[in-house]
Amino acid sequence: MTSPLSLPLDKSSAVPLADQIHRGIATAIDRQVLQAGMRLPSWIDLAAQLGVARGTVRVAYEKLAAAQMIEASRSAGTRVAERPVAARRSEGSLDPGPFISMYREMTAGPGIFQPGIPSRDSLPAKLMHRLRARALLAETTGAALYPDPRGELELRREIAGYLAVARGVVCSPDQVLVTGGYAAGLGITLRVLGLDGGSAWMEEPGFFFTRQALTLGRLTPVPVAVDEEGLDVDAGWRRAPDAALAVVTAGQQAPLGVTMSLQRRLRLLDWAGSTGGWIVEDDYLSELQLQGRAAPALASLDPHGRVIHIGSFSKTIDPRLRLGFIVAPAAMAARFAEVAACLAPPPGPAAQLAIAAFMRDGHYLRHLRRAKRLYLAQRDGLLDLLHERGLETLPAALAVLVRTPAGASDLAIARDLFAFGISPAPLSVWFAEPERAQSGLMLSVATAPKAHIARACDRLQEAIARYTPR
Repeated sequence: MTSPLSLPLDKSSAVPLADQIHRGIATAIDRQVLQAGMRLPSWIDLAAQLGVARGTVRVAYEKLAAAQMIEASRSAGTRVAERPVAARRSEGSLDPGPFISMYREMTAGPGIFQPGIPSRDSLPAKLMHRLRARALLAETTGAALYPDPRGELELRREIAGYLAVARGVVCSPDQVLVTGGYAAGLGITLRVLGLDGGSAWMEEPGFFFTRQALTLGRLTPVPVAVDEEGLDVDAGWRRAPDAALAVVTAGQQAPLGVTMSLQRRLRLLDWAGSTGGWIVEDDYLSELQLQGRAAPALASLDPHGRVIHIGSFSKTIDPRLRLGFIVAPAAMAARFAEVAACLAPPPGPAAQLAIAAFMRDGHYLRHLRRAKRLYLAQRDGLLDLLHERGLETLPAALAVLVRTPAGASDLAIARDLFAFGISPAPLSVWFAEPERAQSGLMLSVATAPKAHIARACDRLQEAIARYTPR
């Protein structure tokens, strides 16, 4: 006899039911809850058991069969496939390691409340499709030449113009380099600066991928506290006076969302000018600030040429573009171009030309205005629902921070919710020093659609209650 499968389904989730069924069975097989040779219900029987359409289960089974996790035959039915010994050894020898495992866990999706993912509702999809098709045609029919390693001139011009208007940064297109997102921009910057063996101020809490990047760049990250005015520059000066670099999210601190005060900005620039230090400004949200006008970029105040401004289209358009940019100090533009040409050229021209057209015709600024209105409405709705459930909240850039009770593991709560297509980010992983770590859940307002938000808040409240010590 085939035993029933226990697969919790959330029919109100944005995640399709077929994907929930596929994920549940795949997880059970990976954890050896379902072992090789075990018989599964037929897709007709499982559909009846779960109360879903037969075609829904059939799609899930077809995906599992394509991944060689199950196999079906008329005589033996549907069973868990035997994994080859060689494959098992290969999987064991190719352990991705703790960082990539965490990276994959934190970026898995799609999920409600998932950070770092823009809403699709404010982006003109048909227009973007036309622009990309036109740019791809231009790329494939043009001369087969190596493109400019700094990026397409059309896009660099548009970025320079946008930065002058929206971020107060005056630069020439020759100072702009197009990159494969923020990570590539940071990698190029670390290679250009050549600070191996030095130390770097890092916001505490701060973006854990940046912390790992500094370590890979042979720098020692030094956690520096963040308060209501942003990075505490004096604390950094006391803790690591010989630091060679500071990485800051001055516009909207990640993850707390505070804007660095003018006094702190000037103090940080004074530190860089007097010590010869460098500043990387991670402008990950650009001007996408929900209330009021975004503060000018830190680079707009730089009198010494010590700020490297790094931006990205991942949070404003689509992370799959892998498209970002660097604004290099004028005196170092040639060196940045050299490193980009030899070690990290930009993505292909088609994506760049499509975004250039999107910006040139005014669509990008209109898109940002629509996104602000949408995100503000979704944030206000989310705050109301969370307050109704008695949860302690704090707005933080494009997210809402939900404080979790003492003794409740935010990481455990987040992992519990992943199974239901709900993907908050645990706050504790943003801290480098465990003794400073705070517990909480970051809920992105960009991935908080009204149609599913109430049920997701119920799930959140239930999960917090389960992990709260009695």
